[in-house]
Amino acid sequence: MNLTPTVADDSAAGEVTPSSVSSVRSRRSRRFRLRGSGGPGLRAGALPYLLVMPLVAAVGVFAVYPTALTTVGAFYEVDPLYPRHFVGLQNFRGVFTDPTTRISLINTLVYAAVGVAGATILGLAVAITLRRRFRSRGLILACVVLPWAVPSVVGAVIWGWIFDPNFGVLNGALTSAHILNHYYVWLGLHRFLTVVLIEVVQIWQIAPISALIILAALQSIPAQLYEAALVDGAGPWRTFRRVTIPLIRPALALSCVQALVLSLNIFDQVYVLNYDATSGSSLMLKTYVDTFSDLNFGQGYALSLTATLLTVVFTVTLLGLIYRRVSY
Repeated sequence: MNLTPTVADDSAAGEVTPSSVSSVRSRRSRRFRLRGSGGPGLRAGALPYLLVMPLVAAVGVFAVYPTALTTVGAFYEVDPLYPRHFVGLQNFRGVFTDPTTRISLINTLVYAAVGVAGATILGLAVAITLRRRFRSRGLILACVVLPWAVPSVVGAVIWGWIFDPNFGVLNGALTSAHILNHYYVWLGLHRFLTVVLIEVVQIWQIAPISALIILAALQSIPAQLYEAALVDGAGPWRTFRRVTIPLIRPALALSCVQALVLSLNIFDQVYVLNYDATSGSSLMLKTYVDTFSDLNFGQGYALSLTATLLTVVFTVTLLGLIYRRVSY
């Protein structure tokens, strides 16, 4: 019995040779291969660009295109009932000469300063606490993340009940402890107090993500570095200042930047807790009022572009001050 395998080949009817088998396999798999640099097929080097293309398209549609429209609209007088016409820098002059805009700008800078400092310090404290494993650590970590998972409007409503001047929890607790002898109006009367309390609400929501970022950086530091510091006679504070802080500077920079961007663009908490009152107004709230309440679209575009440029400038500056590349 002949058990020698045969291969059908139109070009040869005789004895099967290793070269003929290789030729058949090559023809069968050729259409499934990516062509080389000289072939007409799909180039292997194009695959990464194809994978990134959906993200680039989404960024272009939802970020670049609206930014371009805003930039162009900032130099026009835009009225929904009449054709728009070019006015140059008039919208920007209107923005910077409006006293309510200056108040909103100062408030926004206070929001950013308090938010960056508060979220980073609180996140660092929480991360150091959760770094070591202990009983119920997972439950505490879940509770820490919970405020970040709550929508900002819902969180602002909850804190609105706490700050309520008639039946708020804060007034009730302080009067029960005899710290206050009467209920107090926390929001709207004093500008600085209003801004700080609103930013406290945002810190409550953004500090958890700062804690997670810093916690991940802390857990990546090799234990040998702390052992070497202990052998050298460094105490806890010196170890923290000389070993921990330098090695988590990239995480601190990322934490500060995300807190800065969110604080400069604060809107939900301001609107829910203080509505459109000037005492706690932010640039985003002022943009909303100018654009959709006063229907001054051109000035709204100019204010939005100004806020974007401020965010970029402050973000780049903060990264330059804090970020440092580290290696172990």
